[in-house]
Amino acid sequence: MTGATVPPPAEATPTLHRVAIKPFCAFVAKTGDLDLRFTPVPTAEEGMAGHRAVVFSRSGDYRAEVRIDGVVDGLQLGGRIDGLQVDPLILDEIKTHRGPVDRIPANHTALHWAQLRTYGALYGRAHGLDSLTLRLCYYDVDAREETQFTITEPVSTLLDELTGRVTRFKQWMAQQRAHWQRRDTALHAMTFPHTEVPPGQAQLMQSVDAALAQGLSLMAQAPTGVGKTIGVLYPALKALGAGTVDRVFYLTAKTATQTEARKALRGLSTPGRPLPLRVLVLSAKERACVFPDRACHGESCPRARGFYDRLPAARAAAQQVTRLGPVELKSVAQTHQICPYFLGQEMAQWADLIIGDVNYYFDTHAVLHALTAQLDWRVAVLVDEAHNLVDRARAMYSASLSQAALRAVGRSADRNLRPALATLDRAFTAVGGRHGAEGEPQPEAPPRELRDALTPAISRIGRWFAEDPGRSDAPLLALYFDLLAMQRLMERYGAHSLCEVDHEQGQDLLAESLTRFSIHNVVPAPHLQPRLQAAHSVVCFSATLTPPDYHRRMLGLPDACRWCDVPSAFRPQQLRVRCVTAIPTEYRRRHLAAVPIARLIARVYQQTPGNYLAFFSSFAYLRQVADTFERLYPEIPCQQQSPQMPHDGREAFIGAFTAGSRQVGFAVLGGSFSEGIDLPGRRLIGAFVCNLGLTPFTDHNARMAAQVEAVFGPGTGHDYVYLYPAVQRVVQAVGRVVRSRSDEGTVYLIDRRFAEPRIRALLPPAWRQTEN
Repeated sequence: MTGATVPPPAEATPTLHRVAIKPFCAFVAKTGDLDLRFTPVPTAEEGMAGHRAVVFSRSGDYRAEVRIDGVVDGLQLGGRIDGLQVDPLILDEIKTHRGPVDRIPANHTALHWAQLRTYGALYGRAHGLDSLTLRLCYYDVDAREETQFTITEPVSTLLDELTGRVTRFKQWMAQQRAHWQRRDTALHAMTFPHTEVPPGQAQLMQSVDAALAQGLSLMAQAPTGVGKTIGVLYPALKALGAGTVDRVFYLTAKTATQTEARKALRGLSTPGRPLPLRVLVLSAKERACVFPDRACHGESCPRARGFYDRLPAARAAAQQVTRLGPVELKSVAQTHQICPYFLGQEMAQWADLIIGDVNYYFDTHAVLHALTAQLDWRVAVLVDEAHNLVDRARAMYSASLSQAALRAVGRSADRNLRPALATLDRAFTAVGGRHGAEGEPQPEAPPRELRDALTPAISRIGRWFAEDPGRSDAPLLALYFDLLAMQRLMERYGAHSLCEVDHEQGQDLLAESLTRFSIHNVVPAPHLQPRLQAAHSVVCFSATLTPPDYHRRMLGLPDACRWCDVPSAFRPQQLRVRCVTAIPTEYRRRHLAAVPIARLIARVYQQTPGNYLAFFSSFAYLRQVADTFERLYPEIPCQQQSPQMPHDGREAFIGAFTAGSRQVGFAVLGGSFSEGIDLPGRRLIGAFVCNLGLTPFTDHNARMAAQVEAVFGPGTGHDYVYLYPAVQRVVQAVGRVVRSRSDEGTVYLIDRRFAEPRIRALLPPAWRQTEN
């Protein structure tokens, strides 16, 4: 079927704004409850196949994907009618679904009718029709059945209805244009808040400015003290004011880092006169939810009941708040009695600067990436502490399935689901019989029987939920999402990932061994590249991006990605780095290190009392040295980081480091206290890094290294999996010591490998190492 275009009628009214019909209707026509009861939806491929099935079922004069454009009261609307039957004339809107039609949420149905009625108004006016028949078609992709709802309406009624919606939309957009004009004027006039710009910060800002102007990617390595947060934000906001980009996303791998962005924004504002910049801070649903014990639909949660009816007023109130953080969102939502989390999701479309976790843009179902694609935004993506993105992205695109969890769900599952779950269970047993036990190989690709068993299990569970969205079975739903995640990764499986089978022992020692199957992402690049390419410009910045090729290749940044290496802003004498080679720290001799390390820490503390941090590669190593230290030097105050330390415990640990305290803190490399914390002045005067901290040499990591070499070539496996991440953790830990131009401190690197030329070449050149 070929598409046809209906030309817009000639009108004298000037076009004030252009908008696609689908997002226009989503803004003006949603009504009723927020309803997130689970209803399995077809995949994009299934949806397209369903559309084709409906089109091919029509008569020969049927036309699909008919373009329609029109101007209503100065607003340019455009889109494609799903189908047009010529004789008799009928306009179709086709939607695919699963399960009974009457289970489709009412707010979805209202939106579908709004889209069809908008198409009808434009088409009817363009062709001078008095009335028009509209047909809403729902196609069940599982049952392969179509359900039709047909109405005939006067075109004048459709136009009156559309004109009212256009008026509301134009009023909103008039406010937006006024805001954008105020914003752009203020950003154009905005000056850098400091009278002196250090050379390193100037270099960083020039590099960011050039990347944004040319639509390129940039990796910027900027040590602590350069002022990298404001050095990146300032040119990005200037680009926003100049119209180079439509939105700025400031993304972090750790929540604590977001504080620096908010501080930088305050520094860019005149006291009492904040920039007319709409800033939205996105937070996790668990933190924002007002009624965590309620389900997200109107029959359960009062904040979901009538959500879309109250949303316009709440949205209008929220746009008057220039800084929309979790507290402000909750306040607006409380006034209008709607859900604060989904108010935040709605305001993401209207914010200028969005601060949030990296998963909001890079994850599989990332809301910011979806908005960028749907609304064709030119976005500047600023990734702070970008050295963390490799590990974070690996986690986003990895998944595991447990036979134990499958059996736990199966025991209480509906009897109609048990055959599909039993087939999947047998596939687990077969895979576990061939792989994962001692001496047995790991699979090179997702096992066929497991792939084949996933599809019917997913289909049957999805159908079961679709038959009644009110059904409540949280374990089954969690399993369903795990199966979907695994299926997606199986479909995209390649050299960038690896499969792993391992065995779990049941609670009963005599119970049979059960199987766990995992897909681990090793190289995130293939998954991240579509998101990187969707952005106008991506700026990845951190104090540790050496070597640049490692990050560029692992993340999928283009070959043309720019590199900016900013020199340290501190004087070399501020940080004294001493390399200690005489203490054995190799894993097999580590039991000999506890006493000499404890004595070294005590001697340094006794010579210069103050606050120190000692970093170790594992909690076992930490406890070994810390317990020895406490036994030998009970008079020196100390505290230890513990595994899974709660938030309050972490706060207490850091809070104990004051300008007047004297103590030694024992922490792990790569943990909560080795990056993202700020202990300036006397709060921290020294640190001990008690070994290089290479990633452990396990069978799993050896396979990861082999996969890296399969992608990037010989020699890269050891460096990419073991060496470079270890050096990053060391540099981040040492970066806690000198935080300002007045700070001074001493660092002891306790490992003979720190003296090797190859390792020294990876460390910051500003470190002046002297062997102790």
